[in-house]
Amino acid sequence: MSLIRDLADQIIAAHRNDDLCIPLPTFSMSSPPPRIDNEAAADHYELAGALAAIEMGFIEADAKTLGKAWSRMALQDGGFNPFKWPSRPEHFDLLPWTRNMNPKAFKECPKRLGLYGVMPDADWVKRMVEAEIPTVQLRFKSEDRYKIRKQIKESVKATEGSKTLLFINDYWEEAIDAEAYGVHLGQEDIATADMDRIREAGLRLGLSTHGYAELAYADRFCPSYIAMGAVFPTNLKKMPTAPQGLGRLYQYAKLMSHYPLVAIGGIDQDSIHAVAKSGVGSVAVVRAITQAKDPKTAVQHLQELMRA
Repeated sequence: MSLIRDLADQIIAAHRNDDLCIPLPTFSMSSPPPRIDNEAAADHYELAGALAAIEMGFIEADAKTLGKAWSRMALQDGGFNPFKWPSRPEHFDLLPWTRNMNPKAFKECPKRLGLYGVMPDADWVKRMVEAEIPTVQLRFKSEDRYKIRKQIKESVKATEGSKTLLFINDYWEEAIDAEAYGVHLGQEDIATADMDRIREAGLRLGLSTHGYAELAYADRFCPSYIAMGAVFPTNLKKMPTAPQGLGRLYQYAKLMSHYPLVAIGGIDQDSIHAVAKSGVGSVAVVRAITQAKDPKTAVQHLQELMRA
């Protein structure tokens, strides 16, 4: 164990200032600390990488994924170097073929989706079309199926003939019926959504991710784009992981650079420039637009900050 401990300490020391560490959560009997599976590990590097990740605040699933990535990187690079960080698709066993070679790939969308407004209803979608925002998502929450269908149809109609691309959050069946441009799903929706129907209908698919394990899982579906977050604290919805921060976002963007990428979560005019510098082609915002005194001006200003 001393060798594993030593390797893990080297990794932590080498990346202590990379903004990859976040505070460890408080553990209890009902919420135990992450475990490392000594018997299933391929080598010392996998165990060391997983142990280092846990102590840097990564959740158990991400720590296991990182451990395997450290092992692959050491093997492929001919040795262990703590100053490196796993950042290539082959380190994470991502799909080895391009979109054009993958028969299950979802329809393409622009590599750079630009400013991405997440809006609560069709009226806000219309306002975003008038503001000429590049991409908008309808995130309408209701148990009333009639209202859901109505909101989606109105949003699709609002974007017809415009330069604004529309994604529907969650309601993939209604999005298919309305012939929307695309649909956005969370990780929890993947198991219940009919991916084949969405693909065959020609809709683009965006998937939410919150860390390395979910990025690797999303890659199996070859979606049109991948959303990564939450970058900063947000009250919009309860997140499965702590805010990831800029350091992790930059690493995620490097790893998944072959995809159109969207950064999301607590981003405002003060942080949007730093987020855009990560290499993502799109930044999603909510309150930076909906709580602005002049939403149209806010859209223009946020786009200028992204380009600055």
